[in-house]
Amino acid sequence: MKLPLYQVDAFTSRVFAGNPAAVVPLGSWLDDDTLQKIAAENNLSETAFFVGGSGDYQIRWMTPAAEIDLCGHATLASAWIVFNRLEPGRRELTFRSKSGPLRVTAEGDRLALDFPSRAPEPAETSLAAVTAALGAPPAALLAARDFLAVFASEAEVRGLRPDMAKTAALERMAVIATAPGADCDFVSRFFAPAVGVPEDPVTGSAHCTLVPYWSRRLGRKALFARQVSARGGELWCQDRGERVSIAGGAALFLEGTIDV
Repeated sequence: MKLPLYQVDAFTSRVFAGNPAAVVPLGSWLDDDTLQKIAAENNLSETAFFVGGSGDYQIRWMTPAAEIDLCGHATLASAWIVFNRLEPGRRELTFRSKSGPLRVTAEGDRLALDFPSRAPEPAETSLAAVTAALGAPPAALLAARDFLAVFASEAEVRGLRPDMAKTAALERMAVIATAPGADCDFVSRFFAPAVGVPEDPVTGSAHCTLVPYWSRRLGRKALFARQVSARGGELWCQDRGERVSIAGGAALFLEGTIDV
């Protein structure tokens, strides 16, 4: 069986930056084992699979090791493929997912994701374990789906060298490290070795937690963020109460077919 395969760099305006996602549109769902094997073969932080048409799709995301409940960059990449390859001229669509309906809108050169807000709560009882995992003590520790480790400076976040075995053993799926940015509202990094992603280059779903935290802390709804991984990425965000908007660019790197 031949399937289309695309690779799109998300949350960037150029290739070789942002977060690369594999996108596999399907006519109908394949079995879970085959989907997971495709994701493992792609060996990117996420592969997105979707079925549907006419602006209404069902979507799933898999790391090389596991299916996850929400992924921003692979959703943005999938929308780019719909808007530019499958339904040229369309400017809005809805993906139906394990995290509910996710609307994506084209806004100039950017695509805006309408995602659920996941405001964090204090998680100080896990501070010692997270400090040991990251190799440095955060100024504050909170959690939603993932731990949110807040540092005082961008330099501290850039300088982190986590112990991946200890990070994978934590009780949450991942750790987000964040701090005020030197030339943006805030920066972050994202570590999820428990699901096969030691460090994710740019993580849309992390901003479901970052946006409500920084919006409340800074007293502003509109925020500009950078993820300061080696590849780096830029995100334009809005706090909309129960939802957040996360926007960024995308650049096509590869298109072809796979045989399964």
